[in-house]
Amino acid sequence: MSEKTETAAPEQAPAPSVSVNDLVNIYNIIDLASKRGAFQANELASVGAVANKVKTFVDHVQAAQQAAADAEGGAEADVTEEKGEE
Repeated sequence: MSEKTETAAPEQAPAPSVSVNDLVNIYNIIDLASKRGAFQANELASVGAVANKVKTFVDHVQAAQQAAADAEGGAEADVTEEKGEE
């Protein structure tokens, strides 16, 4: 009977996910590892290609999020900027 209880628990586990912050961390890890010489010369092209792809995706998502935030609260952002200038 205990076997049935053990197999029921994994069904409730949440689905794995990756956030934009995780991708930023991945890019930072690749950058740091390359600076420390963790990759051989023949690996640099593929490592660089992956790093560039991750960076491009993160930049695109962050720009879209910023545009959405500006569209939703454009008037509030203008007021905040004006206060900082005064």
